[in-house]
Amino acid sequence: MLFGSSGIRQRFGRDLVDTALAVGAVIGEHFPDCIVGTDTRTTSPLLARAIIAGILETGGQARFAGIAPTPSIAYSARTAKAGCMITASHNPEEYNGIKLFNPDGSSFLKAQQLVVEDQLKELHWADWRHQGEESVFDALTPHKMAILDAVSIDPGLSVVIDCGNGAGSLLTPSLLEAAGTHPVCLTSNPFGYFGRPSEPLKEYLGYVGEMVKKTGAGCAVVHDGDADRMMAFDNRGRYIDGDHLLMLFAEHLGAKKVVTTSDASMLIEDVAEVRRTPVGDAYVSEELRSWGDFGGEPSGAWIFPQISYCPDGPFAAALFCEIASGCDVAERLDAMPSYTLLRESFHDEKARETVASLGAATPTDGVRIAQENGWYLIRASGTEPKIRITAEGTTPDAAKEMMRAAKACLAQGKTP
Repeated sequence: MLFGSSGIRQRFGRDLVDTALAVGAVIGEHFPDCIVGTDTRTTSPLLARAIIAGILETGGQARFAGIAPTPSIAYSARTAKAGCMITASHNPEEYNGIKLFNPDGSSFLKAQQLVVEDQLKELHWADWRHQGEESVFDALTPHKMAILDAVSIDPGLSVVIDCGNGAGSLLTPSLLEAAGTHPVCLTSNPFGYFGRPSEPLKEYLGYVGEMVKKTGAGCAVVHDGDADRMMAFDNRGRYIDGDHLLMLFAEHLGAKKVVTTSDASMLIEDVAEVRRTPVGDAYVSEELRSWGDFGGEPSGAWIFPQISYCPDGPFAAALFCEIASGCDVAERLDAMPSYTLLRESFHDEKARETVASLGAATPTDGVRIAQENGWYLIRASGTEPKIRITAEGTTPDAAKEMMRAAKACLAQGKTP
């Protein structure tokens, strides 16, 4: 499969450039009006030109938005036949990739991905009389206005914003300022290199919590490279884990039906009816199209169907600020229940083969084992050569036992 759990993603090189040209040709033939955007990576302009060249060479229309968050491209796809984003999301700078979106903002479904891969085998080029056209497109303004119409932030909230030098730099600071907050911006210029690892994990972001305390800010919001993810800090400068953010959003939205992934905490089941999917925002999005009020995964991908079916970091940032402006977030979080959830990952060049040997039909979906006091999930990453383990227990000791059982399962090469 060329597509992983979140589009096409590879280390940058000639193969990826050739793939971009070919994918552009498929888009131009089958989705002849496409909006194209990029993240801030140094290789994104070249790949965008390759995609656009493929679209034009098959007679399609390409509307180029330049640097923009992935959710802005997905939101704007409603005015076209498809959206195409050049990004490797939270991966390091040496990676890049391609995400494709339907007009409702959802990622291309598995069946659509298979069609694209099949069409790559036999490309059709237009002659010189039937080349396509390229135009410039503003993807930021419509998305920004839609978010501003959907949120209401009490004036005066000070918020620390860390865009990680990614595409969110062009939207989230101005969005939150227009919504009435006082932004304190960190790594929020669209530099081609990331000032920190792009994935918004707690271990990379200690300085953000310190800045909240230093400035007396009411909260902080953090993005990955293409701003489809958003993580946050409360008014005491504490990093909020994704499972409590999922619960916080569901409660604030009054969501009674929530879609989340197999690695999310049992917490969400305390406040809503839940359907679980394999790990990957595309699976959450697909399920939300037919069921649910809100969805997300604890990695920071939050999907709001009223906007689109793409994870929307800027919208999540604005909604979190709405929450933070109306209550003491720290106190609200402290009042929530909590189970012990552990996550570990390790490098494995044959991650998919290893997980498949445990009986997983799809290695990136993994194997989930539930027991009386908790559960564990072993899965292959869809974007990196890694195996990821998630374990949760009703007590700290139960969670540790789940993690030990998962590691024993891997060591023995079989499930219980």
